Amino acid sequence: MEIESEMRKSRFKRICVFCGSSQGKKSSYQDAAIELGKELVSRNIDLVYGGGSIGLMGLVSQAVHDGGRHVIGVIPKTLMPREITGETVGEVKAVADMHERKAEMAKHSDAFIALPGGYGTLEELLEVITWAQLGIHDKPVGLLNVDGYYNSLLSFVDKAVEEGFINPNARHIIVSAPTPKELVKKLEDYVPRHESVAPKLNWQMEQLGYPDEEYNISR
Repeated sequence: MEIESEMRKSRFKRICVFCGSSQGKKSSYQDAAIELGKELVSRNIDLVYGGGSIGLMGLVSQAVHDGGRHVIGVIPKTLMPREITGETVGEVKAVADMHERKAEMAKHSDAFIALPGGYGTLEELLEVITWAQLGIHDKPVGLLNVDGYYNSLLSFVDKAVEEGFINPNARHIIVSAPTPKELVKKLEDYVPRHESVAPKLNWQMEQLGYPDEEYNISR
C-alpha cells in the first residue's frame, strides 16, 4: 500500500516520449519501450507521443493503453499513411506540420523521455533541450540509454562542455539512465541548475505563426 501511495504522488500528469517508428535490431530496445510504458502506468502517468502505431511508438503506446492510462498521439496529416498502420490506440491528434506537432506535444507534457530512435527522435530531443536552456520551459528531459545507445551523444555533449560550447550547468539539463524505473525516478527528482538565457520566458511560438495562448509550452 505504501508503494502504491508513493506512485500516485508523481509530479507528472503526462510524459512525452520521443522514439522511433522502427523497432531497432536489438530486442532490448523493444523490451525497454514496453517496460517504460508499464512504468508510466505504475505511476499513474499518461503518455504523449508522436502518434504512430508501429515500431517503438506502437509498443510504448500499447503498453500504456493496456495499463488503463490515457494516450495522446500527435502526428502530421502527411505522415499518417506511413506511420499509422493497424489499430492506433488512444486519442490521435492530426496536425498540419512538424512544427505544430512538437508544439502540441510539448504543450500537453510535464516531462520528456527519449527512447532509442533516429533523426526524428534526435531532432525532437535536442529541440526540447535547447528550449530548456533558453528558459522556454523547465520540464525535465531524460534519455533512456538502453544498452549504451546514447553513449556517443553524451560523449559529444561532454566534449562540447569541455570545448566551451555548452555551459557546465546546462549539461545537467540532460538526465540519463539505463532503465525506465531509474530514469523516471531521476526525472521526479530533477531540479534545474542552469541559468536560463531568457528567464521566465513565455514561449508563444510567434516565429512559427501559431496563436499565443494555444501553443504556450512553458510550465
